[in-house]
Amino acid sequence: MKTVSTFQRLKDSGEKIAMLTAYDYSTAQVLDKAEVDAILVGDSLAMVVLGHENTYNITLDEMLIFVSAVARGAKNSFIIGDMPFMSYNLSIEQGLENAGKMIKSGANAIKLEGCNEHIVNLVKRCTETGIPVLGHLGFTPQLMNTLGGHKIQGKTSDKIEAILESAKKLEEAGCFGVVLELMPADSAKYITENLKIPTIGIGAGVNCSGQIVVIDDILGKFTDFTPRFVKKYANLHDEILKGVELYKKEVKTEIFPSEKQSFELDKEEKEKLKN
Repeated sequence: MKTVSTFQRLKDSGEKIAMLTAYDYSTAQVLDKAEVDAILVGDSLAMVVLGHENTYNITLDEMLIFVSAVARGAKNSFIIGDMPFMSYNLSIEQGLENAGKMIKSGANAIKLEGCNEHIVNLVKRCTETGIPVLGHLGFTPQLMNTLGGHKIQGKTSDKIEAILESAKKLEEAGCFGVVLELMPADSAKYITENLKIPTIGIGAGVNCSGQIVVIDDILGKFTDFTPRFVKKYANLHDEILKGVELYKKEVKTEIFPSEKQSFELDKEEKEKLKN
Protein backbone atom coordinates (compact mmCIF):
# COMPACT_ATOMS: atom_id res chain seq x y z
CA MET A 1 0.00 0.00 0.00
CA LYS A 2 1.27 3.45 -0.92
CA THR A 3 1.97 5.88 1.95
CA VAL A 4 3.31 9.41 2.39
CA SER A 5 6.86 7.98 2.50
CA THR A 6 6.35 6.62 -1.05
CA PHE A 7 6.77 10.16 -2.42
CA GLN A 8 10.17 10.74 -0.84
CA ARG A 9 11.38 7.24 -1.71
CA LEU A 10 10.49 7.74 -5.38
CA LYS A 11 12.15 11.16 -5.52
CA ASP A 12 15.32 9.88 -3.83
CA SER A 13 15.51 6.92 -6.21
CA GLY A 14 14.97 9.10 -9.28
CA GLU A 15 11.73 7.35 -10.24
CA LYS A 16 8.97 9.68 -11.41
CA ILE A 17 5.72 9.96 -9.42
CA ALA A 18 2.55 9.31 -11.44
CA MET A 19 -0.60 10.94 -10.03
CA LEU A 20 -4.11 11.36 -11.42
CA THR A 21 -7.37 12.83 -10.24
CA ALA A 22 -10.43 10.68 -9.58
CA TYR A 23 -13.88 11.61 -8.35
CA ASP A 24 -15.89 8.37 -8.22
CA TYR A 25 -15.80 4.75 -7.06
CA SER A 26 -15.40 2.96 -10.40
CA THR A 27 -12.67 5.30 -11.70
CA ALA A 28 -10.80 4.93 -8.41
CA GLN A 29 -10.93 1.15 -8.84
CA VAL A 30 -9.28 1.44 -12.26
CA LEU A 31 -6.55 3.75 -10.99
CA ASP A 32 -5.95 1.38 -8.09
CA LYS A 33 -5.54 -1.55 -10.50
CA ALA A 34 -3.12 0.55 -12.58
CA GLU A 35 -1.13 1.15 -9.39
CA VAL A 36 -0.80 4.90 -9.84
CA ASP A 37 1.29 6.38 -7.04
CA ALA A 38 -1.44 8.68 -5.74
CA ILE A 39 -4.98 9.85 -6.44
CA LEU A 40 -5.99 13.47 -5.96
CA VAL A 41 -9.68 14.13 -5.36
CA GLY A 42 -9.26 17.62 -6.77
CA ASP A 43 -11.56 20.59 -6.48
CA SER A 44 -11.40 20.48 -10.30
CA LEU A 45 -14.46 18.25 -9.93
CA ALA A 46 -16.39 21.51 -9.53
CA MET A 47 -15.91 21.95 -13.29
CA VAL A 48 -15.55 18.47 -14.77
CA VAL A 49 -18.22 16.79 -12.62
CA LEU A 50 -20.56 19.50 -11.36
CA GLY A 51 -20.38 21.87 -14.34
CA HIS A 52 -19.25 25.06 -12.59
CA GLU A 53 -17.11 27.58 -14.46
CA ASN A 54 -14.33 27.45 -11.86
CA THR A 55 -13.40 25.80 -8.57
CA TYR A 56 -14.84 28.44 -6.27
CA ASN A 57 -18.34 27.00 -5.93
CA ILE A 58 -17.55 23.52 -4.58
CA THR A 59 -18.25 23.12 -0.86
CA LEU A 60 -16.45 21.04 1.72
CA ASP A 61 -19.51 18.85 2.23
CA GLU A 62 -19.61 18.11 -1.50
CA MET A 63 -15.88 17.34 -1.56
CA LEU A 64 -16.29 14.87 1.31
CA ILE A 65 -18.87 12.88 -0.67
CA PHE A 66 -16.43 12.38 -3.55
CA VAL A 67 -13.47 11.66 -1.26
CA SER A 68 -15.49 8.91 0.42
CA ALA A 69 -16.45 7.41 -2.95
CA VAL A 70 -12.84 7.34 -4.15
CA ALA A 71 -11.65 5.87 -0.84
CA ARG A 72 -14.12 3.01 -1.20
CA GLY A 73 -12.83 2.27 -4.70
CA ALA A 74 -9.08 2.61 -4.15
CA LYS A 75 -7.82 0.31 -1.42
CA ASN A 76 -4.08 0.59 -2.06
CA SER A 77 -3.57 4.07 -3.57
CA PHE A 78 -2.53 7.11 -1.56
CA ILE A 79 -5.55 9.46 -1.60
CA ILE A 80 -5.21 13.23 -1.28
CA GLY A 81 -8.26 15.39 -0.62
CA ASP A 82 -8.22 18.91 -2.06
CA MET A 83 -9.32 21.51 0.50
CA PRO A 84 -11.85 23.73 -1.31
CA PHE A 85 -11.96 27.52 -1.41
CA MET A 86 -12.48 29.17 2.01
CA SER A 87 -12.55 25.85 3.90
CA TYR A 88 -9.23 26.60 5.59
CA ASN A 89 -8.61 30.35 5.24
CA LEU A 90 -10.48 31.83 8.21
CA SER A 91 -8.46 30.40 11.10
CA ILE A 92 -6.12 27.59 12.09
CA GLU A 93 -8.99 26.02 14.03
CA GLN A 94 -11.26 26.05 10.97
CA GLY A 95 -8.58 24.61 8.72
CA LEU A 96 -7.59 21.91 11.19
CA GLU A 97 -11.20 20.87 11.81
CA ASN A 98 -11.99 20.63 8.10
CA ALA A 99 -8.74 18.84 7.33
CA GLY A 100 -9.75 16.30 9.96
CA LYS A 101 -13.06 15.80 8.16
CA MET A 102 -11.13 15.01 4.97
CA ILE A 103 -9.12 12.34 6.72
CA LYS A 104 -12.19 10.86 8.41
CA SER A 105 -13.86 10.66 4.97
CA GLY A 106 -11.06 8.47 3.65
CA ALA A 107 -8.26 10.75 2.49
CA ASN A 108 -4.68 9.97 3.52
CA ALA A 109 -3.60 13.59 3.13
CA ILE A 110 -4.87 17.03 2.14
CA LYS A 111 -3.75 19.66 -0.38
CA LEU A 112 -3.53 23.37 0.41
CA GLU A 113 -2.94 26.23 -2.04
CA GLY A 114 -0.57 29.13 -1.47
CA CYS A 115 2.05 30.02 1.10
CA ASN A 116 1.20 32.96 3.33
CA GLU A 117 1.89 32.95 7.08
CA HIS A 118 -1.50 31.39 7.80
CA ILE A 119 -0.90 28.49 5.37
CA VAL A 120 2.56 27.80 6.81
CA ASN A 121 1.17 27.71 10.35
CA LEU A 122 -1.71 25.50 9.26
CA VAL A 123 0.69 23.06 7.61
CA LYS A 124 2.63 22.86 10.88
CA ARG A 125 -0.50 22.20 12.92
CA CYS A 126 -1.79 19.61 10.49
CA THR A 127 1.46 17.65 10.40
CA GLU A 128 1.75 17.87 14.19
CA THR A 129 -1.74 16.41 14.40
CA GLY A 130 -0.95 13.59 11.99
CA ILE A 131 -2.45 15.03 8.79
CA PRO A 132 0.02 14.97 5.85
CA VAL A 133 -0.09 18.04 3.61
CA LEU A 134 0.71 18.51 -0.09
CA GLY A 135 1.44 22.14 -0.97
CA HIS A 136 0.47 23.92 -4.19
CA LEU A 137 2.38 26.85 -5.73
CA GLY A 138 2.72 28.63 -9.06
CA PHE A 139 -0.71 29.10 -10.59
CA THR A 140 -3.17 28.49 -7.77
CA PRO A 141 -6.77 28.29 -9.07
CA GLN A 142 -8.29 29.45 -5.79
CA LEU A 143 -6.34 32.71 -6.18
CA MET A 144 -7.23 33.07 -9.87
CA ASN A 145 -9.06 36.37 -9.36
CA THR A 146 -6.09 38.03 -7.67
CA LEU A 147 -3.63 36.51 -10.15
CA GLY A 148 -5.60 37.97 -13.04
CA GLY A 149 -6.68 34.72 -14.67
CA HIS A 150 -4.89 31.66 -15.99
CA LYS A 151 -1.41 33.15 -16.28
CA ILE A 152 1.92 31.36 -16.42
CA GLN A 153 3.87 31.93 -13.19
CA GLY A 154 7.61 32.07 -12.52
CA LYS A 155 8.61 33.78 -15.76
CA THR A 156 11.42 35.92 -14.28
CA SER A 157 14.35 35.04 -12.02
CA ASP A 158 12.87 37.12 -9.19
CA LYS A 159 9.53 35.33 -9.42
CA ILE A 160 11.25 31.94 -9.58
CA GLU A 161 13.25 32.72 -6.44
CA ALA A 162 10.05 33.87 -4.70
CA ILE A 163 8.29 30.59 -5.53
CA LEU A 164 11.34 28.63 -4.36
CA GLU A 165 11.36 30.58 -1.08
CA SER A 166 7.68 29.73 -0.59
CA ALA A 167 8.35 26.08 -1.41
CA LYS A 168 11.15 25.96 1.16
CA LYS A 169 8.81 27.42 3.78
CA LEU A 170 6.28 24.69 3.03
CA GLU A 171 9.05 22.10 3.17
CA GLU A 172 10.21 23.36 6.56
CA ALA A 173 6.62 23.47 7.81
CA GLY A 174 6.24 19.77 7.04
CA CYS A 175 4.76 19.40 3.53
CA PHE A 176 5.66 16.04 2.02
CA GLY A 177 5.60 17.54 -1.48
CA VAL A 178 4.47 20.54 -3.48
CA VAL A 179 2.49 20.89 -6.70
CA LEU A 180 3.98 23.32 -9.23
CA GLU A 181 1.36 24.49 -11.69
CA LEU A 182 1.62 26.41 -14.95
CA MET A 183 5.23 27.58 -15.12
CA PRO A 184 8.15 27.30 -17.54
CA ALA A 185 9.91 23.95 -17.43
CA ASP A 186 13.24 25.60 -16.53
CA SER A 187 11.62 27.36 -13.59
CA ALA A 188 10.15 24.13 -12.23
CA LYS A 189 13.48 22.34 -12.78
CA TYR A 190 15.34 24.96 -10.74
CA ILE A 191 12.83 24.77 -7.90
CA THR A 192 12.83 20.96 -7.92
CA GLU A 193 16.63 20.80 -7.77
CA ASN A 194 16.69 23.09 -4.74
CA LEU A 195 14.13 21.23 -2.63
CA LYS A 196 14.46 18.07 -0.57
CA ILE A 197 10.79 17.17 -0.97
CA PRO A 198 9.33 16.08 -4.33
CA THR A 199 7.56 18.41 -6.73
CA ILE A 200 4.50 17.38 -8.71
CA GLY A 201 4.11 19.23 -11.98
CA ILE A 202 0.99 20.20 -13.89
CA GLY A 203 1.90 22.27 -16.91
CA ALA A 204 5.42 22.64 -15.47
CA GLY A 205 7.56 20.42 -17.69
CA VAL A 206 9.20 17.04 -17.37
CA ASN A 207 11.81 17.87 -14.73
CA CYS A 208 9.48 17.83 -11.73
CA SER A 209 9.62 14.77 -9.46
CA GLY A 210 6.26 13.67 -10.85
CA GLN A 211 3.13 14.68 -12.73
CA ILE A 212 -0.57 15.21 -11.96
CA VAL A 213 -3.33 15.79 -14.51
CA VAL A 214 -7.11 15.71 -14.52
CA ILE A 215 -8.23 12.26 -15.66
CA ASP A 216 -11.24 13.61 -17.56
CA ASP A 217 -8.80 15.69 -19.65
CA ILE A 218 -6.39 12.90 -20.64
CA LEU A 219 -9.24 10.50 -21.40
CA GLY A 220 -11.05 13.07 -23.54
CA LYS A 221 -14.23 12.96 -21.50
CA PHE A 222 -14.34 16.66 -20.52
CA THR A 223 -14.56 18.76 -23.68
CA ASP A 224 -15.41 22.32 -22.56
CA PHE A 225 -11.74 23.19 -22.96
CA THR A 226 -8.40 21.37 -23.11
CA PRO A 227 -5.34 22.91 -21.43
CA ARG A 228 -2.24 23.14 -23.63
CA PHE A 229 -0.27 20.95 -21.23
CA VAL A 230 -2.70 18.02 -21.56
CA LYS A 231 -2.04 15.00 -23.76
CA LYS A 232 -5.10 12.94 -24.68
CA TYR A 233 -4.62 9.21 -24.24
CA ALA A 234 -8.19 8.31 -25.22
CA ASN A 235 -11.34 9.93 -26.61
CA LEU A 236 -14.08 8.76 -24.28
CA HIS A 237 -16.43 11.58 -25.25
CA ASP A 238 -16.78 10.26 -28.80
CA GLU A 239 -16.84 6.62 -27.69
CA ILE A 240 -19.61 7.31 -25.16
CA LEU A 241 -21.53 9.33 -27.74
CA LYS A 242 -21.34 6.47 -30.27
CA GLY A 243 -22.49 3.98 -27.66
CA VAL A 244 -25.43 6.13 -26.56
CA GLU A 245 -26.51 6.81 -30.14
CA LEU A 246 -26.41 3.08 -30.94
CA TYR A 247 -28.41 2.31 -27.79
CA LYS A 248 -31.02 4.90 -28.74
CA LYS A 249 -31.30 3.47 -32.27
CA GLU A 250 -31.75 -0.10 -31.01
CA VAL A 251 -34.41 0.94 -28.51
CA LYS A 252 -36.34 2.78 -31.23
CA THR A 253 -36.12 -0.20 -33.61
CA GLU A 254 -36.84 -2.80 -30.91
CA ILE A 255 -33.46 -4.49 -31.28
CA PHE A 256 -32.79 -3.90 -27.61
CA PRO A 257 -33.64 -5.63 -25.39
CA SER A 258 -33.31 -8.94 -27.21
CA GLU A 259 -34.22 -12.35 -25.81
CA LYS A 260 -30.72 -12.50 -24.37
CA GLN A 261 -31.44 -9.47 -22.17
CA SER A 262 -34.99 -10.59 -21.27
CA PHE A 263 -36.60 -13.03 -18.84
CA GLU A 264 -39.24 -15.61 -19.81
CA LEU A 265 -42.27 -16.92 -17.96
CA ASP A 266 -42.69 -20.67 -17.54
CA LYS A 267 -44.86 -22.20 -20.26
CA GLU A 268 -47.45 -23.17 -17.66
CA GLU A 269 -47.75 -19.60 -16.43
CA LYS A 270 -47.99 -18.35 -20.00
CA GLU A 271 -50.95 -20.61 -20.60
CA LYS A 272 -52.65 -19.37 -17.46
CA LEU A 273 -52.31 -15.80 -18.70
CA LYS A 274 -53.79 -16.77 -22.12
CA ASN A 275 -56.80 -18.34 -20.45
